[in-house]
Amino acid sequence: MGHKGASAYDQERFFESFLARRNRSESPNNIIEKPVLLELLDPVVGKRVVDLGCGDGLFGCDLKERGASYYEGVEGSRNMVQKAEGNLGESNVAIVHTPIEEWQSRKESFDIVVSRMVFHYIENLPLVFRKVYESMKEGGQFVFSVQHPVLTSSMESAAKSGKRSSWLVDDYFRSGERQEPWLEEEVTKYHRTMEQYFQLIKQAGFAVEDLRECEPRREYFKKDEEYDRRQRIPLFLLFACRKS
Repeated sequence: MGHKGASAYDQERFFESFLARRNRSESPNNIIEKPVLLELLDPVVGKRVVDLGCGDGLFGCDLKERGASYYEGVEGSRNMVQKAEGNLGESNVAIVHTPIEEWQSRKESFDIVVSRMVFHYIENLPLVFRKVYESMKEGGQFVFSVQHPVLTSSMESAAKSGKRSSWLVDDYFRSGERQEPWLEEEVTKYHRTMEQYFQLIKQAGFAVEDLRECEPRREYFKKDEEYDRRQRIPLFLLFACRKS
Protein backbone atom coordinates (compact mmCIF):
# COMPACT_ATOMS: atom_id res chain seq x y z
CA MET A 1 0.00 0.00 0.00
CA GLY A 2 1.40 3.37 -1.00
CA HIS A 3 1.80 6.49 1.08
CA LYS A 4 -1.44 8.41 1.42
CA GLY A 5 -1.82 12.18 1.58
CA ALA A 6 1.29 14.01 2.74
CA SER A 7 2.90 11.08 4.56
CA ALA A 8 5.56 10.45 1.88
CA TYR A 9 7.04 13.91 2.47
CA ASP A 10 7.92 12.99 6.05
CA GLN A 11 10.27 10.30 4.72
CA GLU A 12 13.56 12.20 4.68
CA ARG A 13 14.99 10.73 1.47
CA PHE A 14 11.74 11.25 -0.42
CA PHE A 15 11.40 14.77 0.97
CA GLU A 16 14.85 15.87 -0.15
CA SER A 17 14.50 14.20 -3.55
CA PHE A 18 11.13 15.85 -4.10
CA LEU A 19 12.35 19.36 -3.23
CA ALA A 20 15.36 19.02 -5.53
CA ARG A 21 13.11 17.83 -8.35
CA ARG A 22 10.26 20.26 -7.72
CA ASN A 23 12.36 23.41 -7.37
CA ARG A 24 14.71 22.91 -10.31
CA SER A 25 14.41 25.67 -12.89
CA GLU A 26 13.21 23.35 -15.66
CA SER A 27 10.51 21.68 -13.53
CA PRO A 28 7.24 21.41 -15.51
CA ASN A 29 5.48 22.89 -12.47
CA ASN A 30 7.57 26.03 -12.84
CA ILE A 31 7.62 26.44 -16.62
CA ILE A 32 4.24 24.95 -17.66
CA GLU A 33 1.75 24.98 -14.76
CA LYS A 34 2.71 28.03 -12.70
CA PRO A 35 2.57 30.65 -15.51
CA VAL A 36 -0.97 29.57 -16.42
CA LEU A 37 -2.14 29.50 -12.81
CA LEU A 38 -0.86 33.03 -12.24
CA GLU A 39 -2.59 34.10 -15.43
CA LEU A 40 -5.91 32.77 -14.13
CA LEU A 41 -5.53 34.17 -10.63
CA ASP A 42 -7.27 37.40 -9.62
CA PRO A 43 -4.96 40.23 -8.49
CA VAL A 44 -4.02 39.36 -4.91
CA VAL A 45 -3.22 42.89 -3.70
CA GLY A 46 -4.96 43.41 -0.38
CA LYS A 47 -6.56 39.95 -0.51
CA ARG A 48 -6.78 37.18 2.08
CA VAL A 49 -5.50 33.96 0.49
CA VAL A 50 -5.46 30.35 1.65
CA ASP A 51 -3.22 27.82 -0.08
CA LEU A 52 -4.31 24.18 0.35
CA GLY A 53 -1.28 21.91 0.30
CA CYS A 54 1.18 24.79 0.49
CA GLY A 55 4.30 22.59 0.51
CA ASP A 56 7.49 24.52 1.21
CA GLY A 57 5.70 27.88 1.04
CA LEU A 58 7.60 29.27 -1.94
CA PHE A 59 4.40 29.93 -3.85
CA GLY A 60 3.15 31.73 -0.74
CA CYS A 61 6.23 33.95 -0.97
CA ASP A 62 5.19 34.81 -4.55
CA LEU A 63 1.69 35.74 -3.39
CA LYS A 64 3.00 37.88 -0.54
CA GLU A 65 5.34 39.68 -2.94
CA ARG A 66 2.35 40.32 -5.21
CA GLY A 67 0.59 42.10 -2.36
CA ALA A 68 -1.59 39.56 -0.52
CA SER A 69 -2.56 41.08 2.83
CA TYR A 70 -2.80 37.69 4.58
CA TYR A 71 -1.58 34.24 3.59
CA GLU A 72 -2.59 30.96 5.19
CA GLY A 73 -0.95 27.71 4.14
CA VAL A 74 -2.52 24.36 4.97
CA GLU A 75 -0.12 21.43 4.90
CA GLY A 76 -0.20 17.84 6.18
CA SER A 77 3.56 17.16 6.15
CA ARG A 78 5.59 18.14 9.20
CA ASN A 79 8.72 18.56 7.06
CA MET A 80 6.91 20.84 4.62
CA VAL A 81 5.43 22.93 7.45
CA GLN A 82 8.92 23.56 8.83
CA LYS A 83 10.17 24.59 5.39
CA ALA A 84 7.17 26.87 4.80
CA GLU A 85 7.59 28.57 8.17
CA GLY A 86 11.25 29.20 7.40
CA ASN A 87 10.54 30.55 3.93
CA LEU A 88 7.56 32.76 4.78
CA GLY A 89 8.34 34.24 8.19
CA GLU A 90 5.55 35.41 10.48
CA SER A 91 4.23 38.71 9.10
CA ASN A 92 0.53 38.25 8.22
CA VAL A 93 1.17 34.54 7.66
CA ALA A 94 -0.20 31.38 9.26
CA ILE A 95 0.87 27.82 8.45
CA VAL A 96 -1.64 25.22 9.62
CA HIS A 97 -0.32 21.69 10.10
CA THR A 98 -3.28 19.44 9.26
CA PRO A 99 -4.49 17.14 6.49
CA ILE A 100 -6.63 19.15 4.07
CA GLU A 101 -9.62 16.90 4.78
CA GLU A 102 -9.43 17.92 8.46
CA TRP A 103 -8.89 21.62 7.86
CA GLN A 104 -11.27 23.67 9.98
CA SER A 105 -12.21 26.48 7.65
CA ARG A 106 -13.62 29.74 8.96
CA LYS A 107 -16.78 30.79 7.15
CA GLU A 108 -16.43 33.56 4.57
CA SER A 109 -12.86 34.38 5.59
CA PHE A 110 -10.96 34.31 2.29
CA ASP A 111 -11.00 36.20 -0.99
CA ILE A 112 -8.98 33.57 -2.85
CA VAL A 113 -8.43 29.84 -2.34
CA VAL A 114 -5.65 28.26 -4.36
CA SER A 115 -4.29 24.73 -4.52
CA ARG A 116 -1.49 23.39 -6.69
CA MET A 117 -1.20 19.71 -7.58
CA VAL A 118 -2.83 18.34 -4.43
CA PHE A 119 -6.41 17.23 -5.04
CA HIS A 120 -5.50 14.05 -6.94
CA TYR A 121 -4.12 12.80 -3.59
CA ILE A 122 -7.46 13.30 -1.81
CA GLU A 123 -10.18 10.65 -1.73
CA ASN A 124 -13.04 12.70 -0.26
CA LEU A 125 -12.86 15.66 -2.61
CA PRO A 126 -16.56 16.62 -2.27
CA LEU A 127 -15.95 17.30 1.44
CA VAL A 128 -12.94 19.51 0.65
CA PHE A 129 -14.81 21.46 -2.03
CA ARG A 130 -17.66 22.13 0.41
CA LYS A 131 -15.17 23.43 2.98
CA VAL A 132 -13.56 25.65 0.36
CA TYR A 133 -16.95 27.09 -0.61
CA GLU A 134 -17.86 27.83 3.02
CA SER A 135 -14.49 29.46 3.70
CA MET A 136 -14.83 31.99 0.87
CA LYS A 137 -16.37 35.42 0.72
CA GLU A 138 -19.12 36.05 -1.83
CA GLY A 139 -17.54 36.59 -5.22
CA GLY A 140 -14.31 34.91 -4.12
CA GLN A 141 -12.11 32.96 -6.50
CA PHE A 142 -11.07 29.30 -6.29
CA VAL A 143 -8.21 28.24 -8.58
CA PHE A 144 -6.57 24.81 -8.53
CA SER A 145 -4.40 22.49 -10.57
CA VAL A 146 -4.29 18.69 -10.63
CA GLN A 147 -2.36 16.10 -12.53
CA HIS A 148 -4.12 15.66 -15.85
CA PRO A 149 -6.52 12.70 -15.88
CA VAL A 150 -4.84 11.15 -18.93
CA LEU A 151 -1.84 10.58 -16.62
CA THR A 152 -3.70 9.35 -13.54
CA SER A 153 -5.83 6.89 -15.55
CA SER A 154 -3.04 4.28 -15.77
CA MET A 155 0.20 3.99 -13.82
CA GLU A 156 1.88 1.66 -16.31
CA SER A 157 3.80 4.51 -17.96
CA ALA A 158 4.88 5.86 -14.56
CA ALA A 159 6.62 2.57 -13.82
CA LYS A 160 9.07 3.10 -16.69
CA SER A 161 12.42 4.67 -15.90
CA GLY A 162 14.05 7.56 -17.75
CA LYS A 163 12.40 10.19 -19.94
CA ARG A 164 9.16 8.86 -21.37
CA SER A 165 8.58 8.91 -25.11
CA SER A 166 5.10 7.33 -24.97
CA TRP A 167 2.22 7.21 -22.49
CA LEU A 168 -0.51 4.66 -21.93
CA VAL A 169 -4.04 5.95 -21.32
CA ASP A 170 -6.25 3.14 -20.05
CA ASP A 171 -9.20 2.57 -17.68
CA TYR A 172 -10.00 6.24 -18.09
CA PHE A 173 -13.63 5.95 -16.98
CA ARG A 174 -12.79 3.67 -14.05
CA SER A 175 -12.24 6.33 -11.40
CA GLY A 176 -10.68 5.61 -8.03
CA GLU A 177 -7.45 4.68 -6.32
CA ARG A 178 -4.17 4.25 -8.14
CA GLN A 179 -0.70 3.30 -6.84
CA GLU A 180 2.15 5.20 -8.48
CA PRO A 181 5.87 4.36 -8.13
CA TRP A 182 7.63 7.68 -7.60
CA LEU A 183 11.06 8.65 -6.25
CA GLU A 184 11.66 5.10 -5.00
CA GLU A 185 8.43 5.09 -3.00
CA GLU A 186 4.83 4.26 -3.83
CA VAL A 187 2.15 6.93 -3.46
CA THR A 188 -1.63 6.71 -3.57
CA LYS A 189 -3.50 8.90 -6.04
CA TYR A 190 -7.17 9.12 -6.98
CA HIS A 191 -8.08 9.20 -10.64
CA ARG A 192 -11.03 11.31 -11.77
CA THR A 193 -12.08 12.23 -15.27
CA MET A 194 -12.23 15.84 -16.40
CA GLU A 195 -16.02 15.58 -16.36
CA GLN A 196 -16.01 14.36 -12.76
CA TYR A 197 -13.88 17.29 -11.59
CA PHE A 198 -16.27 19.65 -13.37
CA GLN A 199 -19.34 18.07 -11.79
CA LEU A 200 -17.84 18.12 -8.28
CA ILE A 201 -17.10 21.84 -8.65
CA LYS A 202 -20.67 22.55 -9.75
CA GLN A 203 -22.15 20.41 -6.97
CA ALA A 204 -20.18 22.42 -4.39
CA GLY A 205 -21.89 25.59 -5.66
CA PHE A 206 -19.12 27.14 -7.77
CA ALA A 207 -19.36 28.56 -11.27
CA VAL A 208 -16.52 27.44 -13.54
CA GLU A 209 -15.03 30.48 -15.32
CA ASP A 210 -12.07 28.90 -17.08
CA LEU A 211 -10.35 25.58 -17.75
CA ARG A 212 -6.80 25.10 -18.99
CA GLU A 213 -4.59 22.17 -19.98
CA CYS A 214 -1.41 24.26 -19.99
CA GLU A 215 -0.16 24.04 -23.54
CA PRO A 216 3.64 24.50 -23.30
CA ARG A 217 5.06 27.86 -24.37
CA ARG A 218 8.37 27.93 -26.20
CA GLU A 219 9.75 30.95 -24.33
CA TYR A 220 9.93 28.98 -21.08
CA PHE A 221 12.09 26.16 -22.50
CA LYS A 222 15.85 26.17 -22.91
CA LYS A 223 15.87 23.31 -25.43
CA ASP A 224 13.74 22.60 -28.49
CA GLU A 225 13.91 18.88 -27.73
CA GLU A 226 12.21 19.24 -24.34
CA TYR A 227 9.65 21.68 -25.71
CA ASP A 228 8.74 19.23 -28.47
CA ARG A 229 8.46 16.35 -25.97
CA ARG A 230 6.10 18.35 -23.74
CA GLN A 231 3.81 18.98 -26.71
CA ARG A 232 2.86 15.31 -26.79
CA ILE A 233 0.58 14.95 -23.76
CA PRO A 234 -0.96 17.30 -21.17
CA LEU A 235 0.54 17.16 -17.70
CA PHE A 236 -1.83 19.53 -15.89
CA LEU A 237 -5.49 20.43 -15.63
CA LEU A 238 -6.51 23.79 -14.12
CA PHE A 239 -9.88 25.21 -13.11
CA ALA A 240 -10.74 28.79 -12.23
CA CYS A 241 -14.02 28.99 -10.27
CA ARG A 242 -16.13 31.64 -8.61
CA LYS A 243 -18.40 31.69 -5.55
CA SER A 244 -21.45 33.63 -6.73
